[in-house]
Amino acid sequence: MNKETQTMMLVPQGSLEGYIRAASEYPMLTAEEEKELATRLYYHEDLEAAKKLILSHLRFVIHVARGYSGYGLPQADLIQEGNIGLMKAVKRFNPEVGVRLVSFAVHWIKAEIHEYVLRNWRIVKVATTKAQRKLFFNLRKTKQRLGWFNDNEVDMVADELGVSREDVLEMESRMSGADVGFDLSNDDDDDAYAPALYLEDKHSNFAAELENENYETQAADQIAVALENLDARSQDIIKARWLDEKKATLQDLAAKYNISAERVRQLETSALKKLKSAVSF
Repeated sequence: MNKETQTMMLVPQGSLEGYIRAASEYPMLTAEEEKELATRLYYHEDLEAAKKLILSHLRFVIHVARGYSGYGLPQADLIQEGNIGLMKAVKRFNPEVGVRLVSFAVHWIKAEIHEYVLRNWRIVKVATTKAQRKLFFNLRKTKQRLGWFNDNEVDMVADELGVSREDVLEMESRMSGADVGFDLSNDDDDDAYAPALYLEDKHSNFAAELENENYETQAADQIAVALENLDARSQDIIKARWLDEKKATLQDLAAKYNISAERVRQLETSALKKLKSAVSF
């Protein structure tokens, strides 16, 4: 495979089965080969050695990711997150410690997958602290074996995991709760529940909006009446200067009525005062 194809192997694309087959084509490293590559990376920052270490362990990431298939999340995404953990492990791996890379990397791979599961398994986070995260994964394995807990089983799980009964009941409640959409969907009926329906809109003031609407309507009516009480020339000047889409200039109206532009301005000012007086209340 060329370098571009090798880089793409870190992110499952297209057919997942095809990705798994391609990952299995990379040979497993012997302990000597692994140590040689790790030494080149650790002491000389050899990126080609890092790539070989990563590609040879892709099949292990797939194996770990399969263990989280019961969370309803895309297998390809789980593998991708696991690959991120693998890359972090390879970057930090010290060949002088005396352990195989797979033993060191498993913790990083699982940590990244755990973070992904907790971010995406529910819209609302079910576990935020380290202790809650540990309880979440252990409790889910236990629930798959026992189903719904009775009082005796709650005590048994609490003892087995070294936590209180309250912790077990709280986490079980979080895990069994379903996500509720914030807004109503187009298919929801009139009796459906959505949190958005119960939030106060602090940007809306219905009384003030209604008052403003009534004021604007009343003012418009009064202006229309006031316009009708003006003489024909003043009405035409106001319409030409303020209401028409294409506004006329003082010079245009002066030429139309054979008067000076200053006289047009005086007529306009007088008409505007009458209109203003009509809407003053």
